Amino acid sequence: MRIETRGKGLNDVTQKVARVVTASGVRTGLCCLFVRHTSCSLVVQENADPAVQRDLERWMDRIAPEDAKAYEHDTEGADDMPAHLKSAVTKTSETIPIAGASLVLGTWQAIYLWEHRSAGHRREIVVHVMGE
Repeated sequence: MRIETRGKGLNDVTQKVARVVTASGVRTGLCCLFVRHTSCSLVVQENADPAVQRDLERWMDRIAPEDAKAYEHDTEGADDMPAHLKSAVTKTSETIPIAGASLVLGTWQAIYLWEHRSAGHRREIVVHVMGE
C-alpha cells in the first residue's frame, strides 16, 4: 500500500488497511503492518481529539529537535536525523487482531503513518493478513 504524505504529521491509514483486510477474506486472524522507511513510523493512536496529534508532534520535536549542530548525519537536510530518531523511538510495525472480518481497534483508535520529514514523501506499507 502506498501513502503520499504532505510533510510532518500523522496520516490516518485505517480505512486503507481495512479495505485490504476485507479484500483478503480473512474473518479471524491478524493484520501485520510494516513501513519500509527509516524516517517515518506507524502508531495506533487516538482519533477523536486532534489536540492529541498536535501534542504528540510538539513532544516529539522537543526530544528530537532540528538542530544542524546537534547531529553528524545531515546528508538529506536538517530534518533527516531528527526523523530517524523519531522513527527509532516509535515503531516501524503494528499488529492488529481481526475478528468478524474487521480490524479490532478500540472506539477511539486509528492506525497512523507518522511522517517525520518536513517534505511530502511516497511511503510504502507492507500489509500482511493471515488467518481464516
